[in-house]
Amino acid sequence: MIGGMDQFPTTEAAVTALRALAAEYGREIEVSHDIGADQTSRRSAAGVGVTTDPDGSLPHEAYVELGGSPRVSVRIFPEDDALITVEGVECPDVRRDDVPAFLRSLFDGLAHVKARRFPPGYFLIVPLPGDRTHREFMPMLSLSPWLSSRVR
Repeated sequence: MIGGMDQFPTTEAAVTALRALAAEYGREIEVSHDIGADQTSRRSAAGVGVTTDPDGSLPHEAYVELGGSPRVSVRIFPEDDALITVEGVECPDVRRDDVPAFLRSLFDGLAHVKARRFPPGYFLIVPLPGDRTHREFMPMLSLSPWLSSRVR
């Protein structure tokens, strides 16, 4: 947050930031957009032909796939959050403003996997600005070669 305002106030602003990030890291990017209450994933109860929310706004959701390793996809929701999937591991409820920092941590090699003995499992640990981290539990069977190479 900058001055109390969202850094990426719209889905399109977040997509623009991801395009710049992909260019910076030399990664291919594919983006698809779902616009309208009848198209976005969280508004499946919208009636046929209903495109606006009750307040008259037009919700906009985007799905972004980034090439290279690790395999990463991002679904940006109209509610200011995102679902980031890293090598098949879903990281839900990431704030939209944290998405670029989350991806930078992945691409710069700062993210790691922490092993837990009991009960057995792993956590994907992704550092974020302000001494925060995103921790996501992973069952033992879900480690890809990229995730396995980051176990600490």
